Amino acid sequence: MLTTLFWISVFGVLFSYFFYPLILALLPARRPAQFGSGPAVDPSVTLIVTAHNEEHRIRTKIENCLALDYPNLEILIASDASDDGTDAVVAEYASQGVSLARAEERKGKEHAQLQAIRKATGEILVFSDVATTIPPDAIRRLVRYFEDPEVGAVSSEDRFLSRDGNVVGEGAYVRYEMWLRRLESRRAGLVGLSGSFFSARRTVCDDWDIYAPSDFNTALNCARKGYVAVSASDVLGYYQDVADSSKEYHRKLRTIIRGLTALARHPEVLNPLRFGLYSFQVIGHKLMRWAVPWFQVLLFTLSLLLAGKGGVYSLALVVQCLFYGLVLMGHSNPALRSRGYVRIPYFFVQVNIAIAHATVSFLGGKRMTVWSPSQR
Repeated sequence: MLTTLFWISVFGVLFSYFFYPLILALLPARRPAQFGSGPAVDPSVTLIVTAHNEEHRIRTKIENCLALDYPNLEILIASDASDDGTDAVVAEYASQGVSLARAEERKGKEHAQLQAIRKATGEILVFSDVATTIPPDAIRRLVRYFEDPEVGAVSSEDRFLSRDGNVVGEGAYVRYEMWLRRLESRRAGLVGLSGSFFSARRTVCDDWDIYAPSDFNTALNCARKGYVAVSASDVLGYYQDVADSSKEYHRKLRTIIRGLTALARHPEVLNPLRFGLYSFQVIGHKLMRWAVPWFQVLLFTLSLLLAGKGGVYSLALVVQCLFYGLVLMGHSNPALRSRGYVRIPYFFVQVNIAIAHATVSFLGGKRMTVWSPSQR
């Protein structure tokens, strides 16, 4: 019995990060997005920027939006019941075509977005955060993907900026996530978009759940309506690292709790009889990844119990002790985290501690619908 549980725990730890992408890579790929060959007709686009008490940086974001190179662009600022000077700054740009869509009651990011969706006139809706800088040609690049009638939503790829303006965050984990996103994009579609900068057909946004993250709900709506959500590697969104690195952990907690809330609200997405391969992708990328910390605890415990009953179990215990030893070294000496052999285990364990913490909080009834933007 213990040996069976041991191998189940090994499978549970490895599945989401190794076996799942391997299976995707072996599955037939969907054809790439098909771009039209004739003269392009620019569809109308509404850019929706969500803000809550962003008086100090909303002006910079609006200037960034006005500098975008697209001929038929409506700009809406979705104010989540801001009570500082955010709305007044937006009003200063009314003569330049910038409009305010205000949520009078603060119910969260998705509720504010819904107010803007109701006001929007564009065929394509683009969603962005105040902290994200959009390159001038990004909207044109996004819209081009919708020339393919199978595409329902398009996600940008994130790029982080350090305090000195240099691009950072190109480590092993980011490269892995972008690789996995491309694999999903070419199969049943993304299971989650980049929440800071993505776009969707207007019809995909008709069913807008204000209690589930919009990046997940939009991808799910694509699957429901027979579309795919794809990743656009040539469309980038730039935003700065969190100013206080200690708050990064809390950002992870918030993201995971919101993800768990989304699955709890839409359990039908886990039914492969209804959603086919897309369900497998949600299970592999989301559900099994959120189970990893519990499999880690089980694996370490069983390795201790079985260490004297076979070489493979002793080896498993030694490998885990070395792995967690590197994590403890990184925790006690932050300078060591700059080294890849410490940074990767440290980040992996930190993420899984956040997952375990968020899961316990979620099961205890905690929800995070109302959001406060991270200070960057």
